[in-house]
Order: sequence, then C-alpha cells, then structure tokens
Amino acid sequence: MSRPIAPAALPILAGLSAHWGWLLARGVAAIVFGVLAYALPGLTVLTLAIVWGAYAIVDGAFALLYGARGGSTRRWSYVVVGLIGVFAGLVAFFWPGETAIVLVMIIGFWALAIGVFEIIYAIQYRHAIAHPWAVGLSGLLSAAVGFFIVMFPGAGALSLIWVIATYAVLYGILMIVAAFQLRRWRNAHALGA
Repeated sequence: MSRPIAPAALPILAGLSAHWGWLLARGVAAIVFGVLAYALPGLTVLTLAIVWGAYAIVDGAFALLYGARGGSTRRWSYVVVGLIGVFAGLVAFFWPGETAIVLVMIIGFWALAIGVFEIIYAIQYRHAIAHPWAVGLSGLLSAAVGFFIVMFPGAGALSLIWVIATYAVLYGILMIVAAFQLRRWRNAHALGA
C-alpha cells in the first residue's frame, strides 16, 4: 500500500522518474568500482586513488547530467554533488601520489557530502514516493562511512579499502533499487494506474 502523493510533489516526481536511468547508471558504476576494489587483492592506496578517481568522475558526471536535464526545480543539489564528485575524482586521479591521508580524507568528505544530500532528498520527498527508504538508507550509509573515514583516517589502508569497496557495492545496490522504484512509479502513472 502506498501513501498518497502530495499534489505539489507530482511534477518533481515526474521529473525524477523520467530520468531514472541516470540513477541506475550511478548505481552500476558504484558496484563496478566496489568489485574492482575487491578483485585487486594487491590494491595499494595509489591504485585505489586512480580507480576511485575514475569512479568519482563518472558518478559526478552522471549527477551533473541529471542536474542539467532533470525536471526538478531542485536540480541544484545534483549539480553540487556532481561538482564535488568530479573535483574530488580529478584530484585523486591526477595526483594519486599525494599522501594517503589526503586521499582518504577526500573520499571521506565526498561520502559525507553525498550522504547529507541524499538524506535531505529522502526527507523532502518522503511523501512523494511510496518507498523512499532506498535513497534515505544510501544517504545514511554514505554519511556513516564518510564520518568513519574522516574520524579515523589512519585506520590502515587495507581495512579502508575493504570499507570503501563494501560501501560502494551497498551504495550501488541501493541506488539501483531507487532507480527501479522510480521507473515503476513512472510506468504506473504513464498507464494511468
């Protein structure tokens, strides 16, 4: 059973659901990054920086594209997340030889920022969709991992690689679930259901 949708939320939800594929692509990119981090057993912080930098650039680009093409009046939050992602990815990608602590802090603050925006999004649109839990949970996961990394940046490169890889896979799964929820809403409303 779904909750009634506030009339003011319908145009916003219609705009989001029209671009559910961007959210799906972000989820798939996160899973690919996480699997690569797991699959490379000798992963060093330098390699992690390059792989994560590439992922952050791709994720940021998807967020920027959605922000530019989305139908929501609150597209600015996607633009901010996209700019943070692209900037952080470029720093990690082009300067991977910098100290490990800087990379860890970049990843931590990036995850924390994304988590905060996703929690805000989930709260703002909780009445607009039947099951906003996937975005809210991904935001909580992002914020928690980001907070952990920022608070304990010297926890050891290998353990942080596993934390970051696990986070990426779980985050990707939650984004894919949210994307398919938006698609299901769009299909139901396109058919007049």
